[in-house]
Amino acid sequence: MNDASDKKHLLVLYHTQSGNTGRLAEAVYRGACAESETTETRLVRAAEGTLEDLLWCDAVLFGTPENFGYMSGMLKDFFDRTYYPAEPYELNRPYGLFISAGNDGTGAVRECDRILLGYPMKKVMEPLIARGEITDDHLTAAEEFGQTLACGLSMGVF
Repeated sequence: MNDASDKKHLLVLYHTQSGNTGRLAEAVYRGACAESETTETRLVRAAEGTLEDLLWCDAVLFGTPENFGYMSGMLKDFFDRTYYPAEPYELNRPYGLFISAGNDGTGAVRECDRILLGYPMKKVMEPLIARGEITDDHLTAAEEFGQTLACGLSMGVF
């Protein structure tokens, strides 16, 4: 087993209102925790997220519902609160997106990617978009999504 200081740090940061994105976030977190010997993962709501969370992590998985073809206001609030304070750190963290979408989710993905490019962060996974009601298949895909980033992070792929 690795010493705690050797562990990589993965942040799962999300917003949920109806609970759908929250269910996805919990599944992403479960999947990431499968790599707990090599990766420490935190699950944080966007409203409580801080610059310190971004400085702590080695990679981030962002989750948001699609609202009117855009990300949630609370995830946008997180970006508003951390973007300029993060500038001096040139974070360059790998990231992925998971979206709970009533439509196609592409607007939320596009706008998140645009903002995250400025931090700068680097997209390392195709977004996971769960369209419609959350199903067991969506939750399985979300677990795999979290485990994939955690595994790649612990192996030094990202």
